[in-house]
Amino acid sequence: MKFLQEGAEAKVFFEDGTVIKERVKKNYRHEALDAVIRKTNTRKEVKLLQKAAEHIPVPKVITHSDKEMTIQMEFIEGKKLRDVIGSVNRKNIFTRVGKKIAKLHNASIIHGDLTTSNIIVHDKVYFIDFGLGFVSTKIEDKAVDLHIIKKALESKHYLHAEECFHYLLEGYTKENKDVEMILRRLEKVEKRGHYKHK
Repeated sequence: MKFLQEGAEAKVFFEDGTVIKERVKKNYRHEALDAVIRKTNTRKEVKLLQKAAEHIPVPKVITHSDKEMTIQMEFIEGKKLRDVIGSVNRKNIFTRVGKKIAKLHNASIIHGDLTTSNIIVHDKVYFIDFGLGFVSTKIEDKAVDLHIIKKALESKHYLHAEECFHYLLEGYTKENKDVEMILRRLEKVEKRGHYKHK
């Protein structure tokens, strides 16, 4: 089993052409509570991946274990968008990204961690890592999802951020049924962010 990376919640390994995501123990939490939280989050992520798969390309869940707190998924060939943003056709890719976010939102799925590290570009555009995701019909949650990817673009890819977010919104607008309300709320979310930093 080859170690790939570690995030705040989990370690990720590669084995036999699959990805294994293992939720790590948090020593600052009571052991029994920690086990419940990790089990709940593992189950929630599996359900979200399966629900999202009905609408956009995501890794297929092969197996999952409550005992081991693991999810075994299909390994997606390709490169993280973060690593190829300077060399891809940004209009094409980000319009497609926007459409996919809209399809998730139409299905009441909030990704929760939309960054260029969680999007893989191959023949298709795949979304990965739904560990912070949840189900919601709220306009606020959808606006915050868009705010997260806008901030990620501005902080990591400031040379292309404005262009990329413009194309993303073009794609989003074509697919999302509540786009006007969501974009109005996004403006409010951004204003709140400005006040926080002052």
